[in-house]
Amino acid sequence: MSYRYLRTDNTNQKIVCLLIELTSHFVKSVFVRSIEPTGRWDELGNTWAEISTGLRNLLCIINYFDSLMQDVATAVDPWMAKMWETMSMHHKAQLKIVDDLRSLDISQSPSETSDEHHGRTVQLWNVVEEWDSQFRKLVTHKKEYIKALNSWLKLNLIPIESSLKEKVSSPPRVARPPIQSLLLAWQEHLEKLPDEFARSAISTFAHIIKNIMLHQEDEVKMKMKCEGTRKELSRKTQDLKDSFNKHKDIGRSEDANQKDPFIDKQIIVESLKKRLEEELEAHHRQCRQVRDKSIVSLKTHLPELFRAMSDFTSACSIMYRKLQSIAQSQNNPARGSS
Repeated sequence: MSYRYLRTDNTNQKIVCLLIELTSHFVKSVFVRSIEPTGRWDELGNTWAEISTGLRNLLCIINYFDSLMQDVATAVDPWMAKMWETMSMHHKAQLKIVDDLRSLDISQSPSETSDEHHGRTVQLWNVVEEWDSQFRKLVTHKKEYIKALNSWLKLNLIPIESSLKEKVSSPPRVARPPIQSLLLAWQEHLEKLPDEFARSAISTFAHIIKNIMLHQEDEVKMKMKCEGTRKELSRKTQDLKDSFNKHKDIGRSEDANQKDPFIDKQIIVESLKKRLEEELEAHHRQCRQVRDKSIVSLKTHLPELFRAMSDFTSACSIMYRKLQSIAQSQNNPARGSS
């Protein structure tokens, strides 16, 4: 569908109207020149400048209108419907995959979160956050654009006869030009898109990934804490052994009733052993919780996400096919008459 077809004859009639007015003033100037003093030419020059400026402004509006109409024509090309249809097919395939993952056995999978695994989770969260932001912009800006274009047409598609003192003989104008009907249909379809479900699904998924990421960070912190306690225990144990070996000969010659000089260090070592056991138990418990909660959340929300995206992309494909059909129905009569 050519974008030049989308422009109605309204702008062309405005140009013709201005040219008629310009010609009329020029003809009058010939008569005025023969009977009026030179001062009338100044007034005529001002009128000429006003008309020329109006004509140039109108041409600028037409060029801008052409660019907008080219966007509209591109949007109703067949490839738009095909693109959304392809996206819908991919989301349906993804939905089938995540549905099959419900029966996945994870008993043999690693229980701890590795640094690489956590890095991938952070990367996924950043991608989903950007996806959420860009999706909202896509839908919002598209609705605002079509709504603004409709408003722009209402302001600029003014009947020519209202600006003429004498009606110019021309074919009767339609009450609504084809491009306006197309844009109104487009706006109506956009309002019916299930974008709220898709937005909610993406936002929820982003929230789920963020929670998983935070739980993994807690797990990593617990692991680092365990490593710190283990290193401290190793140092204290080695210190106790060194002290014992250094003073074992002295200890044999001393009174047996004398207080054990290593008792304080032994208490510290035993305390560290107990603390390490508790921290390891808490870390293992956190690992199980992170894995179990992650799997449950993904099995629950991934199908919801791809089901919502499949419905949205399918609705977009249907919308563009209907718009393409409307555009073709408007275009075919013109082709037939040419």
